[in-house]
Amino acid sequence: MFSVRSVLAKFDSSYGVCRHKIKLQNRMCTFPHVVAAICQLTATPDKEQNFSTCKRLVEEAKERDASMVFLPEGFDYIGSSREETLSLSETLTGDTIKRYSQLARTLEVWLSLGGFHERGHAWETDRRIYNSHIIINDKGDIVSIYRKSHLFDVELPDRGVSLRESAFTIPGPSLVPPVQTPIGQVGLGICYDLRFPELSLALQRHGAEILTYPSAFTVATGAAHWEVLLRARAIETQCFVLAAAQVGQHHQKRSSYGHALAVDPWGEVLGDCRVESPGLITVPIDLEKIHSTRRKMPIERHRRNAGFYRSLEDS
Repeated sequence: MFSVRSVLAKFDSSYGVCRHKIKLQNRMCTFPHVVAAICQLTATPDKEQNFSTCKRLVEEAKERDASMVFLPEGFDYIGSSREETLSLSETLTGDTIKRYSQLARTLEVWLSLGGFHERGHAWETDRRIYNSHIIINDKGDIVSIYRKSHLFDVELPDRGVSLRESAFTIPGPSLVPPVQTPIGQVGLGICYDLRFPELSLALQRHGAEILTYPSAFTVATGAAHWEVLLRARAIETQCFVLAAAQVGQHHQKRSSYGHALAVDPWGEVLGDCRVESPGLITVPIDLEKIHSTRRKMPIERHRRNAGFYRSLEDS
């Protein structure tokens, strides 16, 4: 029997302090509880330093009994210019992914690598990359690759935001099916994908129980929209939503909002890493909560057929 309780988690100064609240229902649980770890970090152009930080976070997550660890977009690095971003990129067979595969295998933990700078298939001629979300299992094998489909080309001069991801990034060609993991069926997105509910609904219709949006939100857009968008995606799909995040000053030209977040299928925030430094939150994933929420509020059963929602196009 589980009782309702709040947990205040504190990590040592190397990670900062992350607060998270876990609510467990007063009931017998027919589904096993598994633990997910959602990380945030401050990536820089220094790939070696970034790997060292991520390795410590993954090791900390394993010590906290996490079955799967989520790292944010740009976990490998965040470049200070287009030229630096491209020059630091690698293929899937390069040193970076090999090191993370070895880490997963050694610790026997699944990894969500939330945004890897992957050299495109025509790299030698066009010098463009994919923003790739890679899932590695506890044997060190790549089991899924999703390439970011919505690119962040946004100019908000009044808020100090000017980014054009398409200048060097190729949009991914398609969604990928949810991945069966130790914590459930995980549907993959990346950062700006969060703003497109069509993506989350498509993943939910194909069996997703957990949606993940590893991100590097700008400070301005994060303060305005980060939590409300994540909660909206959870509420409309009745899925868990896990969002690893970049935080703080990456270099002179760029900062990120942080607040790595976990949301349950009712839209309640289970964990929020509020600090301005690398850290992590761990949350139990209770799949029965998804089934219970969907039974009590059967949105999917109430949804009309696809033609109904296109009826305005024919009028």
